[in-house]
This record gives sequence, structure tokens and C-alpha cells, in this order.
Amino acid sequence: MMLDYHSFLLALGVSAACLMVTLFGTWISRRDSFLFTLVIALLLTVSGIFAYSSYTIHSGSLLASLAYTFLMAGFSMIYVGAVQFRTGIRRWRRALGLTVIWAAVGLPLILGGLDGLGFIVMNAATAALLLETARQYWLARREAIGPLIGIAILYAATAISFLLCAAVLAANGQWVLGHAPENWAEDLNIGVCIAGMTGIGSLSLALHQWRMAAFHRRESFTDSLTGLLNRRALFEQHGKRLLKASTAVIVFDIDRFKLINDEFGHATGDTVLKVFAAELASGAGKSHTVARLGGEEFAMILDNVLPGRAECIANDIAGRFAAREVVVGGTVLRTTVSAGIAMGTEEGQPFEAVVVLADKALYEAKRAGRNRVEVARHLRQVDAGDTRSSA
Repeated sequence: MMLDYHSFLLALGVSAACLMVTLFGTWISRRDSFLFTLVIALLLTVSGIFAYSSYTIHSGSLLASLAYTFLMAGFSMIYVGAVQFRTGIRRWRRALGLTVIWAAVGLPLILGGLDGLGFIVMNAATAALLLETARQYWLARREAIGPLIGIAILYAATAISFLLCAAVLAANGQWVLGHAPENWAEDLNIGVCIAGMTGIGSLSLALHQWRMAAFHRRESFTDSLTGLLNRRALFEQHGKRLLKASTAVIVFDIDRFKLINDEFGHATGDTVLKVFAAELASGAGKSHTVARLGGEEFAMILDNVLPGRAECIANDIAGRFAAREVVVGGTVLRTTVSAGIAMGTEEGQPFEAVVVLADKALYEAKRAGRNRVEVARHLRQVDAGDTRSSA
């Protein structure tokens, strides 16, 4: 039976090593830092599995301690990888801290002859780490609900199998063993680990592919210079809408932008675009959409607003932008923006038609001298700010 258990451990170690190599190859090609954390976690875990496999044949406190340390480090890193997946923040120091804490608790027991109690600590600690890992993936489930729920369930099931191992040893009062634990819970645990490793590996790879596809989709919908939505994304989100009277479209255009490029260079022009994009984003509420339509033209979609409120928002953005300074060498550059506003109608107006009306209002603002906000249809002229200097 011991030989069979040893063989199962070797199979688990080889399976984990193959998954580690696969994830490493995927990381090399895609450079997703979450995958690299998992590679390190699997490297530590595989080392612990092989050390524990040797311990099942050649009992000794040194091998038991080595297996304990590597496994605690590996499971701590697996937990940290889940945190990194959910938050995007690498927490390797946390993994090191957890490893040190559990080593400080368990190693003195193993080295002091209470190896059974040490294994109880190891199994309980592993269960806690895996349950927390499952919770991290569960909290992130909205990103890819199917794979992430599956991963969370597999981690939770594996955690329960480790908890059973600790419970059986404690229930039997096996504080001192002198060899690797032997009971039904250990046999169940190795089977669950093999199945869980296979399932988690497959789902992790599928999840990575899903993330890459989602990343490329976001990238195709994002303006690379400003980080705002691009024209394609704007029309993807709103193109089929019928805009009611409580929805406004504001189209902004930076005044005399071509002269800025010609006189100061395109790098300065790019800086001006990013400064205005920042002002536009900060002036938008949570329910509003901002996008760069192309060149120096931007758009904002405001929901649940009255025409007067839309004008106030446009004036506020224009005023703050006019107050911003762009330093070029020893020169301080100030510029302004013009805007056109169009509202939907009670019966609903196609999104593209409202954008055209806002664009016409913008044209009127430009023709009236720039540095202005105009409203479509009645085209009532509104100063973008009396205190601003004209462009």
C-alpha cells in the first residue's frame, strides 16, 4: 500500500511539473505576471511533493521538514497568485511571511519528535490557504463566471480533503508517527489532489486565453494615447440607442490644434490631447461616457441631465482646460476648446443623428470665434468662460 501511495505521489508531482512547464511556456509568450506567480508556486509545490514522496520511503525528520517547508511555501504562493489575479497586485512578500509563520509553528514540532502534530498543522494550514484561494477566485468570478467558479470549487474541495487529513490524525491522537501518515483520508486526499490539479490546470489555461481575448478586445476599443474609449467603442456602446430628451451629446474640439503641432511639434500636441482627456474624464460622472473621436475631437454622453446642466458641465470642463498650462521648453502654452451640445427628443432620436447635431453646433462655436459652447437647434451662444483668453 505504501508503494502504491508513493507511486500516486510521484504521479501528482509529474502532473504538477508538466503543468508548471506549460504555464511557463504560456507566460514566455504572453508575459502575464499572474502566470509567472503560478509557475513559482508550482515549482515550490512540486519540490515539496517529491520531498514528501521520498519521506514516505525513507522516514526522517529532515525529509519531513524539507517537505513541510516547500509545501507551505508553494501553497502560500498559490494563495498569493489568486490575490494577484483578483487585484493585479503582486504579493510575494506576503507569501514569504506566511511561509515563515507556518514554518515557525510546524518545524519545531517535527524536529522535536511530534511529527504527527506537525502534519496536523501542515494539513490545517494548507486547508486554510486553499480555502482563501478559493474565496479570491470566487470574488473575481464576474470576470469569467464559468472557469472561475470551477476553479473556486476545485480549490475548496482540495482544502476539505486536507482538513479531513488533519481531523483524522487529531481524532486518533496521532501526535507522534515516525513515518508518513497512513489512513483513508490520506488516500482520498491524493486522489482529490490529482483530479484537482488536472481540473485547475485546464481551467487556468482556459481562463488565461479568455483574459487575453478580453484584453485584445479592450485594446481595440481604447484610444492608445489618452486611454479613453475610441470612436469604434463609442458607437459599439451607443450606436443603436434612441436618445431621449434627458440625454445629451457634447462634442469638443481643441482650438487651433494644427498650429500647436506645427509650432511646437507633435509631442507637445500629444501632451495637450492627454491633458484635455484628463479634464474630460474628471468632469464625467459614473453614468457618463467619454471618448476620443479622432484627432483633436472628443465626445461626452450625459444621461439623466437637463440642457442647462449639460451646458454647465461643458463650460466647467472648458474653463478648467483653459486654466491648464503646458510647459514647452521655457514657454508656457495655454489653449482653449470649443464645444457643441445636442439633446435627444421625447420620442427618441438615433444616436448618430444627435452626434451630427452636436457636431453642427460645434461648427457654429468655431465660426463664432472659438472658445465657446453652442447648443444645437436654437444654437444659443454661451461663453465658455469670460475670464479665459481667446485662442
